[in-house]
Amino acid sequence: MRCPKCGSLETRVVDSRLGRGDRSIRRRRECGGCSYRFTTMEEVLREGLMVRKRDGSMEDFDRAKVLNGIRKACEKRPVDIEQINMMVSDVIQLLEQEHSDAIPTRAVGEKVMEHLRHVDQIAYVRFASIYKEFRDIAEFTAEINSLNPSPKTLP
Repeated sequence: MRCPKCGSLETRVVDSRLGRGDRSIRRRRECGGCSYRFTTMEEVLREGLMVRKRDGSMEDFDRAKVLNGIRKACEKRPVDIEQINMMVSDVIQLLEQEHSDAIPTRAVGEKVMEHLRHVDQIAYVRFASIYKEFRDIAEFTAEINSLNPSPKTLP
């Protein structure tokens, strides 16, 4: 494993722990070159998992796309990278359980929104505004109002 700070290949594992739900392993590593400590995650990658896009085309499932979408939604929000990584793992596990071969993009977006809704409502609205492709401010306002169960609504 290459050190993210100095690029050295001389790293050693200092500590290993099971991740949430015993689906991954977290390894704490230390660089032999610069003594920088960093964490890596190891998890099973499922081969052959496909995504069915809205236009009917298929493409390989890409964990990085899910991660990047959640990271953008959580940008400058009080959500740490560990929370984001765990959210991605949870979403992927649920999708794998529900879909045997091709996962519809709709299902990916809905699972991400479901998790973001409980983690950070601003991140949820950011993600939903892109995913749901709101056509006007009324749709956007309705989505915001759905987050707040109080009788007060936005104009």
